[in-house]
Amino acid sequence: MKNKITWLSHASFRISNDKVIYIDPWQLKKSEPKADLILITHDHFDHLSVPDIDKIRKSDTIIVTTVTGKSKIKGDVRVVRPNDRITIGEIQIHAVHAYNREKPFHLKISDNVGFIVTMNGESIYHTGDTEFIEEMKLLKADILLVPVGGKYTSDVVDALKIVEAIKPKTAIPMHWGTLDDVAGEEAAHEFKKRAKTAVEILKPE
Repeated sequence: MKNKITWLSHASFRISNDKVIYIDPWQLKKSEPKADLILITHDHFDHLSVPDIDKIRKSDTIIVTTVTGKSKIKGDVRVVRPNDRITIGEIQIHAVHAYNREKPFHLKISDNVGFIVTMNGESIYHTGDTEFIEEMKLLKADILLVPVGGKYTSDVVDALKIVEAIKPKTAIPMHWGTLDDVAGEEAAHEFKKRAKTAVEILKPE
């Protein structure tokens, strides 16, 4: 991988190279490096956490989120909807659909998003809280950050469908082991066993 990807547990990641990017920061340690860019997929408490955003923001930190997310965050906030593309410096951001097909937790009309972030010649797709959806058949990325915990998001079976659609070089399972009603580490290992791509199971930091 050309960029350093750190899993901070749940759906929270730090991506760093010459810039520091956070996606859905939640329950962060105080010692985390400051953010150049923060991406928020939707406004649920375990993805949009103002106290965690405040721990890592600088005076010039840019935040990219949804319409509903913007109403909860102060500062330089850029709004995106599914299919929007924006560029910040040399970082390209493609906001994509993220929703449940039948579950009531993440409705398509909410315009929640996932993000495909391209930096240093590598594309990283954080799916957000989603299941496999038809729109994914049109997407591609080098690195896939995909939920496997079930309940609110894709389970292992659904995550395998996402891998089949995206065809990443590497997949990293997320959204497991942090909430009482989602699957634990066994789901990550089952996903690794069955996925037709390289899978890296990260330990939360």
